[in-house]
Amino acid sequence: MHPANSVIAFTTLSGFGFGLIFWLGFGATEASGWTAFWFCVMAGLPAVVGLLASTFHLGHPERAIKAFSQWRSSWLSREGIVAVATLVCFGLYALLWVFFDTRIWILGAITAILSALTIFCTAMIYTQLKTVPRWNTALTPLKFMLYALALPAMVAILPSLAFGYLVVLLVVQVLHWRQGDNGLARRGHTPESATGLGDIGHVRLLEAPHSGPNYLMKEMVFKVGRNRAQSLRMLTIALGFVIPILVLFFWMLGVFAHWMIIVAALSQFAGTIASRWLFFAEAQHSVSLYYGSR
Repeated sequence: MHPANSVIAFTTLSGFGFGLIFWLGFGATEASGWTAFWFCVMAGLPAVVGLLASTFHLGHPERAIKAFSQWRSSWLSREGIVAVATLVCFGLYALLWVFFDTRIWILGAITAILSALTIFCTAMIYTQLKTVPRWNTALTPLKFMLYALALPAMVAILPSLAFGYLVVLLVVQVLHWRQGDNGLARRGHTPESATGLGDIGHVRLLEAPHSGPNYLMKEMVFKVGRNRAQSLRMLTIALGFVIPILVLFFWMLGVFAHWMIIVAALSQFAGTIASRWLFFAEAQHSVSLYYGSR
């Protein structure tokens, strides 16, 4: 699949924003005043910017409002509705917290639950696609949830939780990669099944179906070199897991200063971007078999 910058920004920024909203809703920090204000900005701003970035991938961004009407059948529509509900509740929660130093537990809990549902809906947009085996697995929503909660846990000063999330996420990420490799073949998707010519015999591409690129070829057929993919996987592991896990481990032992948490957070964020780029770039849609891509 084509790794569009708008979608990468959407899933990465909104994931961080709603993940931090989740922790703040459950009272992860005792901050007040200006510190509380900046926590709320750190949570709300990425969430809003991420959602706005997603509209740039639409053919007609001005019609984005129509996405809210398909909630019965569309995970995208459900995500939009739940996201707006989350931001409204969080806005009220933040207002009471910052200006009146009041945190209503039930409102915070509702906000946190809605935030988790938003992240889940985002993941299900991709998980539901049976034509993309790499995404169509229970590991996808689990991975989205862990990524969304791990980095904000560091920001919310929950090092032990962040450490545990990163260890579990590392295992889930590697399993997701291994399960997705050669996913089309394991699901029985072949050029024969894609063209419907399997009864005749082996199918090979003699000439491209189109004389020029079309929408499907641009959006659904994207090839990433094996060496490049492996390099980015190693970069993801190094930046997203090895560095932050080591920093958090030594920070909890009292070896590293508190500011080292910033290093761990920045490294993990960079690793998340690399992982999210691979999430789209490595995803093979079954339609790619029609164009001779295996």
